[in-house]
Amino acid sequence: METTYSEHVTDQLSPSERYAASRARSRSPQLDEFRSLLRFDLDPFQLDACASLEAGRSVLVAAPTGAGKTAVAEFAVHLAMSTPGQKVFYTAPMKALSNQKYNELAERYGSDEVGLLTGDTNVNSRARIVVMTTEVLRNMLYADSDLLPGLAYVVMDEVHYLADRFRGAVWEEVIIHLPEQVRLVSLSATVSNAEEFGDWLQAVRGDTDVIVSEERPVPLEQHVLVRSKLVDLFEGAGRDSAVKVNPELVQLARTGGRPSGGRAAADRGRRHGGRFSGHGFRLDRSEVVSMLDGRRLLPAIFFVFSRAGCDQAVKQVLRAGIRLTEAWEREEIRQVVEERTRTLLDEDLAVLGYWEWLEGLQRGVAAHHAGLLPAFKEVVEELFQRKLVKVVFATETLALGINMPARTVVLEKLEKFNGEARVPITPGEYTQLTGRAGRRGIDVEGHSVIQWVDGMDPQAVAALASRRSYPLNSSFRPTYNMAVNLIEQFGRERTREILESSFAQFQADRAVVDLARTVRKREESLAGYATAMECHLGDFAEYAALRRQVSDLEKQNSRMQGQSAAAKTRVQRQLADLRQRMRRHPCHGCAEREQHARWAERWWRLKRETDQLNSQIRSRTGAVARVFDRVSEVLIAIDYLRVGDDGQAVLTPHGRRLRRIYGERDLLVAESLRHGLWDGLDAPSLAAMACALVFEPRRDEVDPPEHLLPRGRFRQALDATQKLWAELDDLEREHRLPGSDPLSIGLAPAMHSWARGQSLEWVLEQADLAAGDFVRWAKQTIDLLDQLSIVADGELGRTARQALDAVRRGIVAYSSVG
Repeated sequence: METTYSEHVTDQLSPSERYAASRARSRSPQLDEFRSLLRFDLDPFQLDACASLEAGRSVLVAAPTGAGKTAVAEFAVHLAMSTPGQKVFYTAPMKALSNQKYNELAERYGSDEVGLLTGDTNVNSRARIVVMTTEVLRNMLYADSDLLPGLAYVVMDEVHYLADRFRGAVWEEVIIHLPEQVRLVSLSATVSNAEEFGDWLQAVRGDTDVIVSEERPVPLEQHVLVRSKLVDLFEGAGRDSAVKVNPELVQLARTGGRPSGGRAAADRGRRHGGRFSGHGFRLDRSEVVSMLDGRRLLPAIFFVFSRAGCDQAVKQVLRAGIRLTEAWEREEIRQVVEERTRTLLDEDLAVLGYWEWLEGLQRGVAAHHAGLLPAFKEVVEELFQRKLVKVVFATETLALGINMPARTVVLEKLEKFNGEARVPITPGEYTQLTGRAGRRGIDVEGHSVIQWVDGMDPQAVAALASRRSYPLNSSFRPTYNMAVNLIEQFGRERTREILESSFAQFQADRAVVDLARTVRKREESLAGYATAMECHLGDFAEYAALRRQVSDLEKQNSRMQGQSAAAKTRVQRQLADLRQRMRRHPCHGCAEREQHARWAERWWRLKRETDQLNSQIRSRTGAVARVFDRVSEVLIAIDYLRVGDDGQAVLTPHGRRLRRIYGERDLLVAESLRHGLWDGLDAPSLAAMACALVFEPRRDEVDPPEHLLPRGRFRQALDATQKLWAELDDLEREHRLPGSDPLSIGLAPAMHSWARGQSLEWVLEQADLAAGDFVRWAKQTIDLLDQLSIVADGELGRTARQALDAVRRGIVAYSSVG
């Protein structure tokens, strides 16, 4: 495996030498032809990666947002399309990214050559280029799909999603199980352990080159907004950790951001519309927008970290009368919006806040967050890319993958709510967020603007902005579905070996190497301490143990206030016995007893720490395979696996059904089908049940009162399913597995109403959810119903298809279109 730091090499060359080096990398006809199709010439790291691909190697490309990693993926597509019979799969972590990439590739190669598979969309699946979510590819590999022959390249965009604790395991499953001849193109954000990840790829995929670039294509200028003044964060250009913090900022921090000149300056600030708290001075959002507009720093993305904050910000800016568009732009915006939303029902538009949303768009301002209807989010993205919308107030999800670069990124705060508490953003998150600043081919530099807040520490901000410590850590764990699929294909023992090749085990093993090295050093010290405490009269380690027991009991005795007399008497007798044994020990009479005792105490403390390290080593060695063994034992206990006389595990009919059920509750779904718990449900009730299985409530959310739940057969089925969940949870915990959360029925009544044809307004009010959230849970409900329609027998399978059709209507159907 070769690791290339492109910019480190080329930075040492003159411009003419760089050009010569670039030309040397690109002398192949294939690469020359590809470059002729691009608007920009390729950078050195892109040329290195393309050269590796053309040489028949896999690549891991780690580079900042906006650096042009996707050009490497597009070269893989170019190579496949240049070779008769070859195919390429392009995977993305989100449906929105898949849709965006599908449209780009269809525009270049024609819609006949490009397909799209996202679970709820199936377009031209036998095309030579197929864009899909990572889960779809995983399912294809387990099913040995007839779409796999001819596959030459797989692109894994945003491969750092492998660290996602809910979905990350899917990336590892795909990487491990892809056919050997397939070349992998892994595209990642800048991570601090790219080489470690590359070493693992080399181990499981063969020839793999790691191409790392830390150079932004558009330099980033970083500022702090204090009052109406943009103060540079660093004294010099750039964000290197060696660059000093701007002394002006340090001085402002000492005065709490207070403007020089005292009260008079504060009064002048108020007259200009700002707010001076006595501890700082901060423009409101409309003033910041006006200031950025006046400095030609739009378009801008404001990261707010709160959906309600995003919506409130748009209203605040509109109330201030800001208009950032000209008449021709407003007309074009209106045309795009009407075209993209023409199939939405008029009665739904008012519920969705359509007219207020349109007014904001026409004035160049919008919000972007998960609560928005997906169709609305896509319109915002398109209008921002076309430079028609100038300001977007967004949550951090916008930083993940969608192609929406801006001239300026504004961070209102450097902390966010993580579901439990407000925590500082990490250097990796800061890099992701500010990565949106600077449009290649348009901007000379990008700008990040941090708004001053009381108590801000410029040194801490500078450390955040100059470090790129974003480690990629595996979240892999075996699931029931994974277990039965792998056992069916490879058998139980081979499956254990395969799981031990996961990145999770690779990282654990590397940690074990470091721990073992530490243990060896400590064992050498222990031997030295043991020699130092040797006593010519007897075994001093034995004597030291008696002393320690005496000391521990003395402490226990002193804490026994309020204890019974019998308990105190028992401890005092033990203490007297130990003291007597200690005095009788040969080492008690040694003249150097206390000197030996000091070495014995050191030996004992180090031995305790060393034992803890050895325990960590035992827990990490084979950790993934041990979890798989526990999963297998659960499946054996409930007859999904049977162990034959030859010791081999084979799937029962129940296990074979489980192979086709994917999701967090795979075993609960399979068991519910097996016991017929959902037989007799009508379509709306089955939709409500599926919703209860996928829905994850907010932390503070409580279940609805029982009288709001669907009546009749649903309640019986729900009670039986909850009882089954409790039994499975007990079984998992018996086998030292973590168990799962109880069913969440908070959205079940609203999903039942929706499947019965109730209006959007009624359902959103009943659910107390934003339209985007309802659509997201409806899509996950559809995914499960689709699986049930395939794996369930007879009437239940037909009911699942009816339920799916009942849920996929209105805004849900509109948002399911690729």
